[in-house]
Amino acid sequence: MTTQRPLALVTGSSSGIGLELAKQFALNDYDVIISGSSEKIHKATEEVKALGVNCFSHRADASTYEGVEGLWQFFLTLNRPLDAAALNVGIAIGGAFVENSLEDEFKQIAINITGTVHLAKRVVQHMVANKHGKILVTSSVSATQPTPYETVYGPSKAFGFSFAESLREELRDTGVTVTALLPGATDSDFHKNAGMSNSPIGRAKKNDKTEVARQGFEALMNDIDHVVGGDEHTKQRAVENRTTPETVKAARHAQNVRVDS
Repeated sequence: MTTQRPLALVTGSSSGIGLELAKQFALNDYDVIISGSSEKIHKATEEVKALGVNCFSHRADASTYEGVEGLWQFFLTLNRPLDAAALNVGIAIGGAFVENSLEDEFKQIAINITGTVHLAKRVVQHMVANKHGKILVTSSVSATQPTPYETVYGPSKAFGFSFAESLREELRDTGVTVTALLPGATDSDFHKNAGMSNSPIGRAKKNDKTEVARQGFEALMNDIDHVVGGDEHTKQRAVENRTTPETVKAARHAQNVRVDS
């Protein structure tokens, strides 16, 4: 008689940090549910399955109530307890706030904040009832500073960081833990998708996405409240952000992300 593997859910896992998080769970003998909005989720499924576990994929638009609720209903059809959840889906939009469309900014908020809260509500209620579970919320180093030319993104990730830390304290003694992952700039399609390829940060060398995911996974497994994902320079910058004036950080970020004309 074989023992069923624990089950993890990873959102935003078609590529990038999300896919690497899914692989971390698989390498540690978890079955995995992965979700994403594009057809790339099917290729990602095969990559995770190749690690010797079961992988269940669901394509969904995380910016809509129906998309998030549909993912949760998909999980329920498996009729299994959820042992871990990585709420990783998130997008950025580069450019000047005065020029970006309101529709795009609302979609960013819907994915980064509303969708995260929606899925967290379902996950938390399920796990607390079972008195067991681990939750990882992907925030960003951007949560520790103003982010001009990503003027909605940074605040949305600051919400995620504060949300994770707040929820962690609420769930103390329930058997459910919460960890925040704050990646620095990472070697994924993130900046390309945000329209920032032609910016200093878009062209700069970035942190390895596999290492960032590994750091997040280890922090989750070891019940650490938050971890900065990346190399020592990235971690030191996050430490320095605690004491650097907001105006200085804002000017520095603007210089790094403003797209060259």
